[in-house]
Amino acid sequence: MVLGSAKPKTFAANKSIGIIMHQKTSHLQTALFNNVLGLPPGTTGTSILESGKAQLSNLYPHVEQIEKEKVCEISKSSDGFKITTNKNTYASKIVVIAIGYTNLMTIKGIEKYIEPHPRAAIEKNRIWLKNTDHLIEENLYVAGTLAGWRSQFAMASGSGAHVATDILTLCNGGKHVKVHDKV
Repeated sequence: MVLGSAKPKTFAANKSIGIIMHQKTSHLQTALFNNVLGLPPGTTGTSILESGKAQLSNLYPHVEQIEKEKVCEISKSSDGFKITTNKNTYASKIVVIAIGYTNLMTIKGIEKYIEPHPRAAIEKNRIWLKNTDHLIEENLYVAGTLAGWRSQFAMASGSGAHVATDILTLCNGGKHVKVHDKV
């Protein structure tokens, strides 16, 4: 959402944004939210996944939502990264990995960054991608629980917003960027 909302900015006008929307194994599928500021008690993670896709489509139709594909591999290329899914191959200068922290995650090319999650109970076998302030390596980011945050909706969402503003700052030549809508 944050990246999509920055499109009117001069430094973002010519950028393409895509998101692979594979949500089958999201922990949100079974989440129930009674303790998140601004969400009515009883809100389900499934409803957030669905309404989020619709909101993204309605507000920021320039963000390409890639459905029914699962990322199988991320590898370096001469001008960034190659993302291989079960159906296609994509090129990107910047990649953000924002999936759950289960040890069943199987994306080739990122194995060397996988470590036990620093903020989860050891018996849960959770993982994180070793990073510093969401950055795994140049132009490769991780957000949410896989970045080492606890499994709280607000924390994971905030982590994604943090990464988005870091990317926008990078696109803006290092000048810090925040994107706010105002009344």
